[in-house]
Amino acid sequence: MAITTKDIAKMANVSQSTVSRCLNDSPMISEKTKKKVLKIAEEHGFQFNANARSLSAKKTNTIGVILPKSLFISGEVHFRSWQNELIESLERMEFDVIVSFFENRFTKQNNIKRLIAAKKIDGLIILEPSLNDETIAILEKTDIPYIFCKYLPPFYKTREVDFVCVDQYKGGYIAADHLIKNGHKKIMCISANHIGGEFGLRTEGFKAALHDYSLPYHDKMLFYGDATFDSGYRVIKDNVDVLRDFTSIFAQNDLMALGAIKALRELDIYVPQDIAVVGFDDIELSTLYKPYLTTVQQPTKEIAALTCKRLIDKLNSSETMKQKLEISPTLVIRESCGISY
Repeated sequence: MAITTKDIAKMANVSQSTVSRCLNDSPMISEKTKKKVLKIAEEHGFQFNANARSLSAKKTNTIGVILPKSLFISGEVHFRSWQNELIESLERMEFDVIVSFFENRFTKQNNIKRLIAAKKIDGLIILEPSLNDETIAILEKTDIPYIFCKYLPPFYKTREVDFVCVDQYKGGYIAADHLIKNGHKKIMCISANHIGGEFGLRTEGFKAALHDYSLPYHDKMLFYGDATFDSGYRVIKDNVDVLRDFTSIFAQNDLMALGAIKALRELDIYVPQDIAVVGFDDIELSTLYKPYLTTVQQPTKEIAALTCKRLIDKLNSSETMKQKLEISPTLVIRESCGISY
């Protein structure tokens, strides 16, 4: 009787899906386990035709990465690092990558719908924070595994769904906590009204830190930009008369923080001597101009690696359980806050 993968799994004391991954040389399995499984397969004359399996399964060995439709409007600098880290992780696993915006910029065609219908991909990584009902219905019906990255999916509270993202609430908290511990009780907060909820979560974390230190919060502490450098600049220039009420600024992304610093410099208000500034994201520009920016660093590399690993795990098994992972950010302390606690 011919030996099966089930038999090999029993002899190797591993799962049948692990045997399958070993036979397919999956990067998710350790070399030690692969050698053990392959040795058993060879000793018992197991015949495995990888090419035939690939053809029968109609695999493309290609992963789709969906960028937000708002990205080509706002041109958010930090998305380049997210995209690069995801592509690097997938290429290391020997997958090809198709990168698309959520919508075709000219025809407005839904690229998630197009890629699934055309059967061009084996899986999807989605960085779009706002999905319409049609797209959600398509995802729920497809057999193609998908996972959300960076943003909480819009329906995560009502549906079981895989995601790996940053704990934005905690990021807002640790930014405010750092300023308060350095003696700042009057903090200007510059947020943005962007779809996806990350700025709202950062604001809630900011408020929670104030509450924990018994410091008052009021709406006059909160200002809005649009996540661009120019909007951070404009918030400062348009509110010169209230700057004296604050000793520090928490700008909820680095571009707005850097724009604010430029405006302050033009007003002869010096950072950090006169006012401290904290940003969010830790983009490359944070260390290109003096003073270097203290900022909340999103663990992009870790999240990209976890996202890709999770998706490939889903491709290589029939597991249906969903994983919801929120990764903690960290504070990178630089010159814009002066002496740290």
